[in-house]
Amino acid sequence: MKTSEVTIVNKSGLHARPAVRFVQLASKFKSLITVCKGSKCANAKNILQVLSLGVDFGDNIVLEVSGDDEGIALNQLIDLLINILPNEDK
Repeated sequence: MKTSEVTIVNKSGLHARPAVRFVQLASKFKSLITVCKGSKCANAKNILQVLSLGVDFGDNIVLEVSGDDEGIALNQLIDLLINILPNEDK
């Protein structure tokens, strides 16, 4: 299992369109992917669960990825959260 803590830097947090993009990317991988905010965790492939976390700008989340493609999955999800989504807000 691989884990990483990420600070959300896009102004929209992980709501609506950014959450859809996140779930779509997570769904491309075979690995089990969980996203946690505080003590609440969600299946990263389930849009309703991800939205229920209420992830806002500046929040820290933990990504937990377990499976055959865990390394590439974690790297691509981090890249989406840190580099791609914030640039779409501009």
